[in-house]
Amino acid sequence: MSLFRIHSVRMTTASKSGHPTSCSSMAEIISVLFFKVMKYKVAEPKAASNDRFILSKGHAAPILYAAWAEAGLFPASDLLNLRKINSDLEGHPTPRLNFIDVATGSLGQGLSVACGMAYVAKHFDNASYRTYCLMGDGESMEGNIWEALNFAGFYKLDNLVAIIDANRLGQSEPAPLQHDMETYKKRLQSFGFNAIVVDGHDVEELCKAFYEAETTKGMPTCIIAKTFKGKDFPDIENVLNWHGKALGDKTDAMISHLEGLLKNPGAENLPISAPVNDAPVVDISGVALSAPPSYAKGQTLATREAYGNALAKLATSHSRVVALDGDMKNSTFSQSILKVDPNRFIECFICEQNMIGVGIGVACRDRTVAFASTFAAFLTRAFDNLRMGVISQTNLNVVGSHAGISIGEDGPSQMALEDLAMFQSLPGCTVFYPSDAVSTERATELAANTRGVCFIRVGRPVVPIVYENSEQFQIGKAKVVRQSDSDKVLVIAAGITLFEALKAADTLAAQGVNVRVLDPFTIKPIDVQAVQENAAACGGRIITVEDHYPEGGLGDAVLAAVATCRNVIVQKLAVNSVPRSGPPAKLLEMFGISANHIVRACNDIQKL
Repeated sequence: MSLFRIHSVRMTTASKSGHPTSCSSMAEIISVLFFKVMKYKVAEPKAASNDRFILSKGHAAPILYAAWAEAGLFPASDLLNLRKINSDLEGHPTPRLNFIDVATGSLGQGLSVACGMAYVAKHFDNASYRTYCLMGDGESMEGNIWEALNFAGFYKLDNLVAIIDANRLGQSEPAPLQHDMETYKKRLQSFGFNAIVVDGHDVEELCKAFYEAETTKGMPTCIIAKTFKGKDFPDIENVLNWHGKALGDKTDAMISHLEGLLKNPGAENLPISAPVNDAPVVDISGVALSAPPSYAKGQTLATREAYGNALAKLATSHSRVVALDGDMKNSTFSQSILKVDPNRFIECFICEQNMIGVGIGVACRDRTVAFASTFAAFLTRAFDNLRMGVISQTNLNVVGSHAGISIGEDGPSQMALEDLAMFQSLPGCTVFYPSDAVSTERATELAANTRGVCFIRVGRPVVPIVYENSEQFQIGKAKVVRQSDSDKVLVIAAGITLFEALKAADTLAAQGVNVRVLDPFTIKPIDVQAVQENAAACGGRIITVEDHYPEGGLGDAVLAAVATCRNVIVQKLAVNSVPRSGPPAKLLEMFGISANHIVRACNDIQKL
């Protein structure tokens, strides 16, 4: 334990930054976990049967790095590269390192991911590996943690162990409960946990607690460890204002003191238990619809329902396709998977942050192809989880339904009008906006085979089928759905507004004005070539129409696509103010994205 503290002090002193006091409070916990409790292959940190470990208090990364170095994964001398720009030993852990599953550091998210991992082990892999998640006490005030505790207790995840490092001190003041261990215990018990209070610096107590956790069935365990920040650091232990500070000129004296406390130098020589190799081999490649789309042109169907059809087909053809939802399954149509295999549906209830976190955990190590769905408006709650998911290199498909004012009478609180902007801001995210049932099924199939975060925007209203069942779709490839040799304006629209654009095209044609209508299919990546070439064919006049606020949506994606083009004019039609309840058609008219507004915009832009 003192060895881990020494490493943490040396590393943070070398980098002149970091959190040595936060590391010191958990030294015994990490030592017991890595060299007594967990079963894993050092040479294969992400082997399917290895126990999982999530350091939710990511700022304590130095001691996690020290544990892996002492386990023999890499030379301890590498630890002194902490936080250097050419080193993957970053200030907070990320999967650039082969022993890290997910990025942490935005506090409160690790337990949700751990729940997803434990759920997979218990229900999909039927395997022996266990999941451990270490959190801070200040972090445990995050609502996301309590959503995860509720999930773990409800599903009786007895292969999950949460650990709270209750070191009493936060960054600027003591944590709310400080060392009120009885209150911690009662709260955890109320969520269905086996709650164990221990002296977090007593190795024997920790070993007994972890053994109890392993032998407890029918409920998860939380070990609440009473610890002291800066443990074994003279004049620093249990003292405020040392959070996130290297020890500077105190380093040499501190290391000398800690070396005097060493009882077991050479922790690397301790045996590490091998895992039980019972996790099945899983291949998530080549996921395909069990049957192609089967619709009649002109038939009407909501794209959300087509998503449900596609999900069921994917689940039929591939046993690792799973669905998560936030108590919206009969609205998002994710319930369709229940007809195929009810065991592959994970009800996450109205806890959107936890749903995305669990989804990230479920998808870890490529154990499943996960689809998480709810109303798109409510995904804003989970944006930080998605942001961290990108850093985690996660492979998660997110489906947002009830997008835009076209949902009608439910009103603005239910209308997703920021979702395209949100998902487009995520690096590497693929944003699908299919317009009919055929393209929705194909978008769902493509998302299942695309790495990274994918977002599929689907709508509430029924809309006509415009594509043949045999139509082929690709990411970043748009479809021209209306054109002539004398088009004056290029109208780019998706979802509900595509049909408003087609209505407008009919009206304009009757007036002797031909316009071209482009369905982008994916907003990110946008089909730059199609936008530029079709704009040129229409005299450089573009109208974009979207059921979304003007910032960060389809219009802005199109503007970026033509930013280097001369003599191109773009007019954006979007929802320009906070909407209200009303019938969908009247809302489209009131907020400027109806066929009538498109007709006027097309006539006006020709004059420019």
